[in-house]
Amino acid sequence: MSLSFPLYLNPSFCCNYQFVPPKSCSSSIRKSGEGGSSSSRAGSMKEASAVCYKKFIDFALEETKVHTHLATSPLQKFNSLMSMDARTELQMLSFEAPKVRLLRCLSIEGNDGMQVLDFAVFPKPEFDLPIFCANFFTAASTNIVVLDLNPLHAVTDRDDYKEKYYRHLIPLGLKYAELLPWGGKITSESLRFFSPIVIWTKFSSSQYYYDVLFSAFKDYYKAWLELMEQATEEIDTSEIVSNREAQHRYLMWRAEKDPGHRLLRRLVGEALAEEILRSFLFNGVQELGSKTFLDYFPEYRSDSGTINEKRSMIGKSFENRPWDTEGNFLGNSLRWIMAVN
Repeated sequence: MSLSFPLYLNPSFCCNYQFVPPKSCSSSIRKSGEGGSSSSRAGSMKEASAVCYKKFIDFALEETKVHTHLATSPLQKFNSLMSMDARTELQMLSFEAPKVRLLRCLSIEGNDGMQVLDFAVFPKPEFDLPIFCANFFTAASTNIVVLDLNPLHAVTDRDDYKEKYYRHLIPLGLKYAELLPWGGKITSESLRFFSPIVIWTKFSSSQYYYDVLFSAFKDYYKAWLELMEQATEEIDTSEIVSNREAQHRYLMWRAEKDPGHRLLRRLVGEALAEEILRSFLFNGVQELGSKTFLDYFPEYRSDSGTINEKRSMIGKSFENRPWDTEGNFLGNSLRWIMAVN
């Protein structure tokens, strides 16, 4: 599909690319010697303890190249663009590797201090690896974080899959569950795409939390890379088909119900946001299968036959972490509340 929008392409892009953050990334923290009283400077420093997601991206790319060969993806036609009001920059990177169908990253930098990182790695269908997922949203004083090795096959249904990929990672999850507490209610529909080690948290801006988050990102990504390195290629055709359909189902859910869609549409408009969502962020919705969203999630069919826009049809949300310290899903034994759609 050719783009009819003003994407600013760089035809010389290659794997040695160094992510170049917008100016706001390097200038968001006031230097201690610049203006104002010492008390106001201290308050400003606390308020403006700004994270820069450049180091997250740089770490991930460098660490990946230690474990595998990265090649530029054809999707690198999506490179960078400015928002409609020319106040926010969006940068996109994409790669592929022998066991990786797509490694892609979207970073958003606004001149109002807003930052977004959406980093994901999707395995090829010949491997049943989890999907690495890092979704971070930062505003002036608020941070919303999801960090996980999203299960390709639901761990609430497949004990064998949970044992294979998550049992040995439970201590890692518990470590960061203490440092980054559960972020509040989450719908049961979304929960089926998370693992027992998911980090779902909200926190006020502070350098302490940003340091913890960077540490968690590094540990989780190194854990995923180790799983990738150990993964063996599936030769059973039925298993490959199952993996492909599971990833397609995941992508269909994210492309339709991901909560970040509203922001993207506001920044670049409905048409371009839709293309970025379906062709870049969740590439595979057209390539990996022919089933529709309603084929996978018929409970979302409205009376008119269209997709219901509600986030939850069950109306059930979990306020507390729904796994115990051994990674067992507690489900209905936890207090739940009605979801806000």
